[in-house]
Amino acid sequence: MWATALRDAFFQVTSIITTTGFSSVDFNQWPQTARTVLVVLMFIGACAGSTGGGIKVSCISVMMKTMFKELHSYVFPKSVRKIKIDDKPVEHEVIRGINVFFVTFMLIFTISVLCLSIEGKDLVTNFTAVAATINNIGPGLELVGPTGNFSLFTDFSKYVLIFDMLAGRLELFPVLVMLYPPTWKGTFHRRRRDRREAV
Repeated sequence: MWATALRDAFFQVTSIITTTGFSSVDFNQWPQTARTVLVVLMFIGACAGSTGGGIKVSCISVMMKTMFKELHSYVFPKSVRKIKIDDKPVEHEVIRGINVFFVTFMLIFTISVLCLSIEGKDLVTNFTAVAATINNIGPGLELVGPTGNFSLFTDFSKYVLIFDMLAGRLELFPVLVMLYPPTWKGTFHRRRRDRREAV
């Protein structure tokens, strides 16, 4: 029995971390702690540079080190500490980019859960539906668990989840830049200028 449980746990953890989307067991029936671990892995399972979704382990590591650096600076205001990854200092621009990415991620995530809540479904379903799509995991929990699907949502909610899925797979900022009006305005003006120069 324990061997089967261990195998199922290994399979589901691997499937979620690698964003494969497979499920060999209905983990909706698992204890709350196990389900919570799976939800956490939806966000921080993937490594830097991988095609996996989520915030990535390296980003979480940098944010944690940034937090401890700030705590240290409160206690020792005159101290100077550099955040390092693999014994190499992390540039301030990289830290700022990670912080901006995290804030953007959480903002999109919160708005998406709020949009789905209009339908009146339970919080776990809405939360894990957004988590599963923006992190490109596959199944979530409750109504969108391994034995369920996303067909129960209205078209509006499906469009929200489709946006989350695209933003999670293509990365947030390329998608947001594509939707940012000045991007199109700048492209339009460049094309007009190029046409004038060609004439």
